[in-house]
Amino acid sequence: MALQFSTALRDAQNDAITAAVGAAGFLEIFDGALPATCATPSAGTKLSKHTLGSPFAPASSGGVLSPTVPADVNALAAGTAGYWRVFASDDTTCVVQGTVSVTSGDLVLSTLTVLLGEPVHILSWAWTAGNA
Repeated sequence: MALQFSTALRDAQNDAITAAVGAAGFLEIFDGALPATCATPSAGTKLSKHTLGSPFAPASSGGVLSPTVPADVNALAAGTAGYWRVFASDDTTCVVQGTVSVTSGDLVLSTLTVLLGEPVHILSWAWTAGNA
């Protein structure tokens, strides 16, 4: 049987992510393939590191979490963006991860081609909790 969660429960799940990130977490964008889980060490080259707002995101609404888009930063290395990870304010605990794109998805960049020293610009960042 397929589970279905209420919107209130999905919002609570999303808000738990914001609580786990804490104040001033970090978004890191890497090249390569998404690791199997958040517990798996980061793979590939770190292309950028963004300091996140406090709180990480406003309260989830309608099952959708929309983290505050961090400011552009200059790239740490060159490569093709493949995935992102959010680390808690301790800068070591991976809380959530996902893939990047230039059209749709949870993290949308202006381009997947990242050039050393050039700005990394995030267009949008949001996701919907599952099991609606």
